[in-house]
Amino acid sequence: MQVQQNPANRYAKCIEASKRIRWDIDRDVIRGRSFDVSTKFLPDGLSFADRLDFLDASEQRFMSQIQGRTYANVFELVERFIGAKILEVSREHWLGDQTALEALVRFTDEELKHQELFRRIESMAAECMPAGYQFAPQPNEVAQAVLGKSTWAVLGLTCHIELFTQAHYRASIEPDGNLSALWKDVFLYHWKEESQHAILDELEWARENARLSAAERDQGVSDLIDLVAAVDGIVVAQAHADAEYFLGWCPRKLSGVEQLMVHDTLVAAYRYQYIASGVQDERFQSILGGMINAKQGARIGAALGPILESVDTAVALAA
Repeated sequence: MQVQQNPANRYAKCIEASKRIRWDIDRDVIRGRSFDVSTKFLPDGLSFADRLDFLDASEQRFMSQIQGRTYANVFELVERFIGAKILEVSREHWLGDQTALEALVRFTDEELKHQELFRRIESMAAECMPAGYQFAPQPNEVAQAVLGKSTWAVLGLTCHIELFTQAHYRASIEPDGNLSALWKDVFLYHWKEESQHAILDELEWARENARLSAAERDQGVSDLIDLVAAVDGIVVAQAHADAEYFLGWCPRKLSGVEQLMVHDTLVAAYRYQYIASGVQDERFQSILGGMINAKQGARIGAALGPILESVDTAVALAA
């Protein structure tokens, strides 16, 4: 039988790991380098670019670079509300568990560093990629909308995000030897600190869950469903914007069917990256499943159904 570790020990272990792996943007990650546009920025396992077999290798590579740039922008956006929420929940520990407080303060500090890293990455990508790329969502506006939902729902969304970053790195990014070396280091160092953040998300989400009434938890489920729908709206819109950017700079005219496939593939890739890969993660399913009842699980499943089906359909058509 697996023995559950004491939460206090888990906070302390996160502090120890945070001190041990602490990194600097310039010294450890960028190291004076610029992006090599002869390499991919995201692996095929995330970008789905290889599923568009009518594109040649350079066109698939450009699509991966667009998606890598968007990946950086999405994380700069989500870490705006994650940092704010973690700073808010740390208040519960101000006059209590100082180990938990230190762990969450370190979490917030690292999220601020990650925002700076991804802002730098966006500027560097802009220098080596063609003009016309647009990332429409505004971080402060999105953060304000997200933070208007219940703490239970925001922590659930945050835990989902932190866990899919782990899945992305381990399953797709780390094994791919054809990615830009700089991009791999961005993902490596981000992953190192996000590993601790995922643990802290779980601890704080469980702590919040324990004090909710049944009615409050049911409202949290509704809020989480709303947040996932909002994420879907953002990533689908960005997928279409990125598809138009790609088509505008593609060196040849694609047929109408091929253009539609570019749009559909980007939508499927983004829904996989930012929703499906997280909600299908076994650890996330275990955490969430331990908090909700069957009826609430069915509500979440019904809301996710069309999103997951669209990803599955795209994968099936490409097979």
